[in-house]
Amino acid sequence: MNIMDFNVKKLAADAGTFLSRAVQFTEEKLGQAEKTELDAHLENLLSKAECTKLWTEKIMKQTEVLLQPNPNARIEEFVYEKLDRKAPSRMNNPELLGQYMIDAGNEFGPGTAYGNALIKCGETQKRIGTADRELIQTSAINFLTPLRNFIEGDYKTIAKERKLLQNKRLDLDAAKTRLKKAKVAEARAASEQEVRITQSEFDRQAEITRLLLEGISSTHAHHLRCLNDFVEAQMTYYAQCYQYMLDLQKQLGSFPSTFLSNNNQSSSTPVQSVSTPSVLASASASLPSVSNSIVTSGISELRSSSGSRKARVLYDYDAANSSELSLLADEVITVYSIPGMDSDWLMGERGNQKGKVPITYLELLN
Repeated sequence: MNIMDFNVKKLAADAGTFLSRAVQFTEEKLGQAEKTELDAHLENLLSKAECTKLWTEKIMKQTEVLLQPNPNARIEEFVYEKLDRKAPSRMNNPELLGQYMIDAGNEFGPGTAYGNALIKCGETQKRIGTADRELIQTSAINFLTPLRNFIEGDYKTIAKERKLLQNKRLDLDAAKTRLKKAKVAEARAASEQEVRITQSEFDRQAEITRLLLEGISSTHAHHLRCLNDFVEAQMTYYAQCYQYMLDLQKQLGSFPSTFLSNNNQSSSTPVQSVSTPSVLASASASLPSVSNSIVTSGISELRSSSGSRKARVLYDYDAANSSELSLLADEVITVYSIPGMDSDWLMGERGNQKGKVPITYLELLN
């Protein structure tokens, strides 16, 4: 028998096996053939593996979105990874914002309050950008890579063995069906022998699959360690960002006096008297160093009396809670003080709405 004859016979045998499995599968779906059920323990293991794969994929993909919100950048990184090449280094969003702020500050003049503040903010944004890169790198190595290795490695092996188990089960049930249909003693003997062989192959494959599936518990333990590493990386990142912003806040707190000395202008001019919050509009309205620098004699008089005054809103303000009143720039509201109120706040009224408003966002009208 030459090689060609051998290949033809092998193809014919494979085609016969495939057809037998297809017929068995179809008859099972139609309820015309019996199906060998897997034992409960193996079924539970298969369900656990499928559940692990499903949620691992979802967690992995959403973590990638969290670390890199730009879908185009994710696609680019994926392509370079498949090509086994390093993606070109580009500024991330905080670094780009920081560079724009620094360039603007140098353009306006580092000696001016606004220019100096922009440069300080820009430097902080670039530090946050660096911390962001470190978070992405650490998370990719310690968290995403192990999850991806499970999906592309361990689970693919499990899926392959599971498919083999399905085929062996179909072979076994097809042999059992043929045994039932065998009428002649010789045919029954051959069918019984086939059932014994297919049963042995099925049992062997079930054991291999079971051993692989029992490794899912070890996978969970490994992923738990990776999750702890991810949480620690996030904790480090947010702690760094908090410290950077705290330092920036302290630096910006010194800008009111710097602004006045650099510009050598009197604080009696209305526009100048509210210039301080323009530097700190994005900072908390409760900063004592900021609010104390712009308390005017008009506000002092308002506090000492029981009357009210009209005030123009200088900047938009979003209420932090139900006790505060949201503001829109350039609108005019009524303000007054109540006993025991914090020195940084006044009560504001707009129609039927009222609530606390920060004085740094107001200009009292005559």
